[in-house]
Amino acid sequence: MNLTTDQNERPLVDVRHLKQYFNINVGALRTKPLKAVDDISFSIRRGETLGLVGESGCGKTTAGRSILHLYQPTAGEVEFDGKLIRTKDDIRELRKKATMVFQDPYSSLNPRMTVSDIIGEPLDIHRMYSSKKERMDRILELMDRVGLNSEHASRYAHEFSGGQRQRIGIARALALRPEFIVCDEPVSALDVSIQAQVINMFVELQEQMGLTYLFIAHDILVVRHISDRIAVMYLGKMVELADSGVIYDQPLHPYTKSLMSSVPQPDPKIARANKRIVLSGDIPSPLNAPSGCPFRTRCQYATEACAESMPDFKEVEPGHFVACHRVNEL
Repeated sequence: MNLTTDQNERPLVDVRHLKQYFNINVGALRTKPLKAVDDISFSIRRGETLGLVGESGCGKTTAGRSILHLYQPTAGEVEFDGKLIRTKDDIRELRKKATMVFQDPYSSLNPRMTVSDIIGEPLDIHRMYSSKKERMDRILELMDRVGLNSEHASRYAHEFSGGQRQRIGIARALALRPEFIVCDEPVSALDVSIQAQVINMFVELQEQMGLTYLFIAHDILVVRHISDRIAVMYLGKMVELADSGVIYDQPLHPYTKSLMSSVPQPDPKIARANKRIVLSGDIPSPLNAPSGCPFRTRCQYATEACAESMPDFKEVEPGHFVACHRVNEL
């Protein structure tokens, strides 16, 4: 097999047994690990968008930040373009090729910096220009790419709407010409009328620049629109992963089935025919997660085996991975 084929087949991002635990003080000088991300594995191919969905608190954002080493992973490995990320030098090189668009455009931009300084900050940190003119030309090019006018460069973030602020954040993320971007619920804080514009811009940028995305969201319709594949998380664990259409039309895990049943249907006939699967109880705390399968306390199909051991995350059909003891029966 030639080198070109190997490079094309190798995933850009390969996550293996990633864990992210936080020690929480529970009193009397005792701590307990909060297992925000608990042994997840997946890969993202170059040029694709992997959607990551689940309820609030399931560990989606923590997973994204741990992959970029904004949090130092507790255990596991992250490989970027065939290279393991281990040392500080590895992380510094990763930051040039991988970046993040944050959820809240109101808190992720420094109110004391002008738009040009916000967008130019990555260029300053990595010294990616030889003159002030080259720096400013790059900033104006980025602003134009995300739909901002050049006269906005000297203004401050508080002078802009939410949608415009998110565009500033996206321009900042693009400054170093990255290959991979973690999009952490980038439209959830925006008005619905603005969400479609920003999502379409992500699609256009991907086509123009060959970007690869991990797109984190809780809105299934948004994720389906932009994603090639979708991964579903529950309480720090990954429970299902498949192509976008397969997850949407033929989910196998009981939790995924419940998520998909809650998606609004525009056709009234289909909406009436669909039965909403309502889960009983509340999502448990990751500080006191159930034994075995974390979903068993809310699952109508749970058996004793589900309490005894966590099911393996295995491939049940080509490209379709599920973690469920009873997947072949349901």
